[in-house]
Amino acid sequence: MNLFELSQEYEEIKETIHRLAQNKIKPLATEIDEQGEYPFETVNMLSEQGFLGANMPEEYGGAGLDLLSFCIIVEEVARVCANTAQAVAVQELGALPIMIGGSDELKQRVLPSVASGNKIIAYALTEPDAGSDAAGIKTRAERDGSHYILNGQKMFISNGGVADYYTVFAKTDKGITTFVVDKNTPGFVIGKLEKKMGLKGSPTAQIYIEDCKVPVENRVGEEGEGWIIAMKTFDKSRPTIGALALGIAQGAFDIALDYVQEREQFGRKIAQFQGLQFMLADMATQIEAARGLVYRSASKVNDMSSTGKNPELTQASSMAKMFASDVAMKVTTDAVQLLGGYGYIQDYNVERMMRDAKIMQIYEGTNQIQRVVIAKTLLSGK
Repeated sequence: MNLFELSQEYEEIKETIHRLAQNKIKPLATEIDEQGEYPFETVNMLSEQGFLGANMPEEYGGAGLDLLSFCIIVEEVARVCANTAQAVAVQELGALPIMIGGSDELKQRVLPSVASGNKIIAYALTEPDAGSDAAGIKTRAERDGSHYILNGQKMFISNGGVADYYTVFAKTDKGITTFVVDKNTPGFVIGKLEKKMGLKGSPTAQIYIEDCKVPVENRVGEEGEGWIIAMKTFDKSRPTIGALALGIAQGAFDIALDYVQEREQFGRKIAQFQGLQFMLADMATQIEAARGLVYRSASKVNDMSSTGKNPELTQASSMAKMFASDVAMKVTTDAVQLLGGYGYIQDYNVERMMRDAKIMQIYEGTNQIQRVVIAKTLLSGK
């Protein structure tokens, strides 16, 4: 596929979601940030148009679109509202382990309601002492007949408190194992909701799990397969985070570009000052480079088999997430600078985008971890 020019099919998806995002979601973005609550209204809009769960298989209620299509959707939504884009991305993240390793019965039981948006899902891997060292989780799952008994604690869980299902990773005697836990399961308790710098419309919670009884049929894959499922999930979800970061950067650039062509100082438009022109040129170039990496990694997911570990795919996904999120942080910071005092106030939105951009460098593996992953793939000769 030629990434320098999207096919007509991708362009049609891009144009459709662009109109919806600009006309319907953008007017609500500031309110979502200020209220700090899950954006049910905008998520429902996307669900009604088939954009939520767009990359889930048609047989399970999704639109059956590929990952590049999904990244384009996330990018255009993030361009105006990172909180809504985050809701879309986490819906995919929580469902991916089920799509990758779940039984047909589990897929049929869970995925249709997730794809439609009738049920919200979350991904629960991180713990207080297991962030970058995700393999160091301490949550335990003990087999007890037809059930598992789970005990432990999770932290920084996106969609925490609003999700109906949680994809939970826990250790068994055979290694890390994945489970789907219903929010109403006794012993599954939502703890404190975190107060955050950005993505305030995406609730982030602690979860306490005490003698939580989960049916065997809610296990994803076999015992001990959880780590491979988690890594395969990240290979497919990191391009989406790259797309989210890319959208934030593009949205901030859009505002900055319009502003410098309207603002006058010293008797002329500030866009005529060469120093600012150089900033704009760098911002545009960085965004375009990030877009190339994101689209390339998504295309690799489309083209490659999902069986086994694939160092080439892992490398491409980590590069996309790392570079795009670094670009988002730099571009949004520069956008605030270009707007001067106006950039620092809420009316012009770039301060919100700058706050939202920061977490992109941290979650789903910090960018320092991404560099470790990339280096390993290079040094392994793959």
